[in-house]
Amino acid sequence: MGSQLKALNSFLMGVSACLLLAFSAPAHALLPDVPAGDETVASTGTDQSIQTSPAEDMDDRIAQRIRDIFGELPAFDDVEVQVSKGVVDLSGTVPDAAAIDRAANIAGRVSGVVTVENALERDLSVQENLSVLGRMSEFASDFLGFLPLLLVAALVAAAIGAAGYLIAGFASLWNWIAPNRFLADLVRSAIRFVFVIGGVVIALDMIGAGALLGAVLGGAGVIGIALGFAMRDTIENYVASLMLSLRQPFRANDHVLINDQEGRVIRLTSRATVLMTLDGNHLRIPNSQVFKAVILNFTRNPQRRFAFELGIDADDDPRAAMSLGSQVLLDLPFVLDDPEPSARVERVGDSNIAISFLGWVDQTNADWSKSRSLAIAAVKQALEEAGFALPEPIYRLRFDGRTDPLPIGRSRAPRQADAPAPEPAPKKVSPSTAGTDADDVRPESEISDMVDNERQTDAEQADDLLDDTRPVE
Repeated sequence: MGSQLKALNSFLMGVSACLLLAFSAPAHALLPDVPAGDETVASTGTDQSIQTSPAEDMDDRIAQRIRDIFGELPAFDDVEVQVSKGVVDLSGTVPDAAAIDRAANIAGRVSGVVTVENALERDLSVQENLSVLGRMSEFASDFLGFLPLLLVAALVAAAIGAAGYLIAGFASLWNWIAPNRFLADLVRSAIRFVFVIGGVVIALDMIGAGALLGAVLGGAGVIGIALGFAMRDTIENYVASLMLSLRQPFRANDHVLINDQEGRVIRLTSRATVLMTLDGNHLRIPNSQVFKAVILNFTRNPQRRFAFELGIDADDDPRAAMSLGSQVLLDLPFVLDDPEPSARVERVGDSNIAISFLGWVDQTNADWSKSRSLAIAAVKQALEEAGFALPEPIYRLRFDGRTDPLPIGRSRAPRQADAPAPEPAPKKVSPSTAGTDADDVRPESEISDMVDNERQTDAEQADDLLDDTRPVE
């Protein structure tokens, strides 16, 4: 019994000693042993932790890992790697400046690297920089391998374009389909353009240059818009030429008045309308102006009316003068009976009555200008012989005291010798001689003959858009 009490007392004393030792020892003594190099301090707010006591072989593992990576890249064959406590020191040479930054980026991504000291330099040796020749040889080799496909694509594009030119070459077919030659040429040009563009698109798709095709088409669209604004007048003139070739507002050799430009039509080209003026000069009017202009065609209707004014004295009977003048015009051989000549009072002036006489001529048999000139002479002569006075303007001179007298010595009475000699009386011509066959009113053909000679030249005729087979607008 005593021995058992003695053992229990020894146990309790041991437990008490352990508890006392536990409460009196430092806190870190209670922690388990940690091997050297495994203790770490976490950096709050960062993606990578820095070891406080790196392992002894950690630097070697980092250096070996970087060397293995650089060994797979030919540009880093001459790079030396040294690692100390996680700091990587790069030295040596690389082919270009871009490889320097690339090497530092690769080394910094290896686990365990704290920072990178980049001391790399570009290799400026001639031998190393001549390596571009090797790259050029590689490019040449690749191009030679790509050349057969490029040739096939070029042949396909050429074949498609040639097919377009062949189809557009059937000029007789397109001239038969299109209303006129100008539109037929436009259709043929459009066919050639579509086939050529189609061939280029297919060729680029064969060589895998679809992105290039999109860029080219986009740039062509922008350039087309810019050219459209810059060449607005040219495009407008081109469209006007097309519309004029379809509408045919006049024929060759027609006597026309376009705005204030008068002459005979020589030809209608894709750019301008060419006239022969009444003076025998060439006149080119842009088709854009012709299309918008007011066109007066004197040739379309062979019957044309002329008009002129004559004045009689205010005391004369205007109805008798009108009747006499109309009868004189009717008796002229070149004046038409239907429509018959007429006369009308235009106005009553201070000292005369203005009468307008009108007559019609057939331009195929009589020249308009000549007929009007002879008609004026015939009516004037008939009115004078019938006793009608054709008064001249009357001026009233006033002399009063406000008029200064002429200085003495400068004034002299006119002598009889100074009086002007009386003019001989005009020779009277009997009405029977007016309008005889001796009066030449035949149409003038000089300008018309010039136009015909101009149109006979083959080089110019090929560009003429006037078509006698189409109806005139």
